[in-house]
Amino acid sequence: MSAPERIPPRSVNTAELLATGELTVRGRIRDASNAALYCTVSLDGREAACIYKPVAGERPLWDFPDGTLAQREVAAYEVSEATGWGLVPPTVLREGPYGEGMCQLWVEPVPDGELLALVDAEEPEPGWKAIGLADVGEGGTALLVHADDDRLRRLAVLDAVINNADRKGGHLLPGDAGRLFGIDHGVTFNTENKLRTLLWGWAGEPLTEEAVEVLKGLKESLEEGAALAVRLAALITPEEVRATRARVDAMLDTGKHPEPTGEWPAIPWPPV
Repeated sequence: MSAPERIPPRSVNTAELLATGELTVRGRIRDASNAALYCTVSLDGREAACIYKPVAGERPLWDFPDGTLAQREVAAYEVSEATGWGLVPPTVLREGPYGEGMCQLWVEPVPDGELLALVDAEEPEPGWKAIGLADVGEGGTALLVHADDDRLRRLAVLDAVINNADRKGGHLLPGDAGRLFGIDHGVTFNTENKLRTLLWGWAGEPLTEEAVEVLKGLKESLEEGAALAVRLAALITPEEVRATRARVDAMLDTGKHPEPTGEWPAIPWPPV
């Protein structure tokens, strides 16, 4: 069989392909914490690679309702699309070989320079933002840093809006044409503050003018009865939709990137 066609993530036919195409399991992503199946999806002679996460393969979590992670992944995509930044690959909820689940376009990472690094220094060099000290074994530490990259900064804003509890380094995928994607958004939209991320480099800094305009648009889109609010209502609870609006309001009120509260571990484990 020939290799799957590489369809641009914003192709007008991608959502239909993912939602209604024939889904064929090709293998399993074994290091995933929940069942994650590498698949191809085909429709009318077109084929693309994708990842399918059936609800039946989700492991129970103490702080998220059972059987809701797939819906949260789709909700994260909906919010990403509403920002206009396109930071999450096309994602749909559909039936598959193992029941209902999330189906997301597969993004093959491309070389794009370093986004994360460990440095033997007390302060980051220009072009980098400090995350914190990391244990490197034998009692040693190094400074963990991430790139001062506009794409990462947009993702930091998105993560704050969706309350992402697990932004690891391995969830950052550089794509074609200089794009950057974030994946694995199953633990999002909790009503409690659970933001855990490697992208704390801008914590407490003023939001960019671009981010403020995007948040203003989200605020309108999340009003009761607005298009995004209606789509989210089919995926997460009314309380979680209201909490999302409240996070947007809070960022607009402060005009700054959120800071760790100290009530919850700020960095996910393992970080990468």
